[in-house]
Amino acid sequence: MGRFILKRIGQTLIVLFIVSVFIFLLVSFLPGDPVYAMLGGEITQETYDRWYLELGLDKPLILRYLSWISKAVTGDFGMSASQHKEVVAVLAERVPVTIYLSLLSFFISIPLGILFGIISAVNRGKLLDSVLTTFANVCCCLPQFFLSVLFLYLFSIKLHLLPSFGFVWPWEDLQKSLLQTIMPLLCLTIGGIASICRQTRSSMLEVIGQDYIRTAKSKGLAQNRIIFVHAMKNALIPVITLMGLRLGGLIGGSMFVESVFNIPGMGTLLVMAIQAQDIPLIQACVLLIAVVACVVNIITDIVYAAVDPRIKV
Repeated sequence: MGRFILKRIGQTLIVLFIVSVFIFLLVSFLPGDPVYAMLGGEITQETYDRWYLELGLDKPLILRYLSWISKAVTGDFGMSASQHKEVVAVLAERVPVTIYLSLLSFFISIPLGILFGIISAVNRGKLLDSVLTTFANVCCCLPQFFLSVLFLYLFSIKLHLLPSFGFVWPWEDLQKSLLQTIMPLLCLTIGGIASICRQTRSSMLEVIGQDYIRTAKSKGLAQNRIIFVHAMKNALIPVITLMGLRLGGLIGGSMFVESVFNIPGMGTLLVMAIQAQDIPLIQACVLLIAVVACVVNIITDIVYAAVDPRIKV
């Protein structure tokens, strides 16, 4: 297992290196003067020169990349022109909010999606299966932005039940935090439940038809034992892939929900950075999302190997 993990870590470092090169090149080749793009045209020559040196524009492209990546490895992403402070300080304020909402959504959607998928597969062709399958198919087609606007209209504007924007940590104000979290959490969770439900149902139906399941039934084993002990472990292998993709997508793609509900997370931060053309902040956000995606992939590979030892070979 140790050799397997080291191999995956080595592959991940190569991927991160390639991603960092693309991030730097894409931002560097944007048209126009990057200093004027960030700060506008009405700046003093002194301000222009300071940011020109801050971005390393006086150096060749390769030296600028090496300088940026060497500082980024140590956690130094430079100054944010739009936020007027260190990029690391800005990320430290925003990233925990996104991680909090993403993990809450993940740990709610995964067990519910797996449970609904198993129930649907066991009751194949029955009314319950039709209801769950229809729910999953419909919810998979609903984008987060649409759900956000729909919930905002229903629960805030029409019914006046929930606050329309903002975020508070539970230890600061528990009641207000719960009320502000309900709609964003629903938007982030519904799609996950639906996709996990569909994948689990498909995998369970494939596994239930295997010879070893029929043998277990012929031996008189209890239905719950056959489903949850013998069938579910093999059925979860493709589901694990979807779980990893889901977690990475939640952390990197929550900008729509955060923008609608005005949540101070990394999604809204990236949108603001792009609008302000804040180059150091854009580079840091995109690189951080790539790092999270790679870490999630490593964890997914380790879980693969734990569930099915043949994968290590």
